[in-house]
Amino acid sequence: MKYILAALAFICVSNTIQAQQVVPYNADKLVARISNSDTFYIVNFWATWCGPCVKELPEFAKLETAFKGKPVKVLLVSLDFKEAYPNKLEKFISKKKIAHEVVWFNETNANEFIPKIDNRWQGSIPTTLLMYKKNEYSNLFEGSITSQMLIPLIGKQLSL
Repeated sequence: MKYILAALAFICVSNTIQAQQVVPYNADKLVARISNSDTFYIVNFWATWCGPCVKELPEFAKLETAFKGKPVKVLLVSLDFKEAYPNKLEKFISKKKIAHEVVWFNETNANEFIPKIDNRWQGSIPTTLLMYKKNEYSNLFEGSITSQMLIPLIGKQLSL
């Protein structure tokens, strides 16, 4: 019995260690983060309550597979409401087994934060921003995307 309890305790601790902790970000922190010229950033703005957002999440895993070993980073920016942060959001990430880094966007005034991120963005979600400072490349997609749409664009920027 003692060994069973020890094993269960180890499993619980292991699962806790692997759980992703979601960090709050504001627009300035996000812009600074994606300004690294050595990395191609795929930044997806989404929320747990947005059906099309949740439906497209597996597409980002496909992108990670397609560009494994390349300087490509997927960053999922949650626009969930303050009440969902961090508990509901972290439970959702764990339940859906989301491996990509997720940050919680803690700004609420779209008139202030959108111009800092990209003037083309109308504020809808899902929205995906592609950013590669090395080539001075950026692209913005409002609405659902697929990995098949993005792979050729990313490959061209990486000269693959």
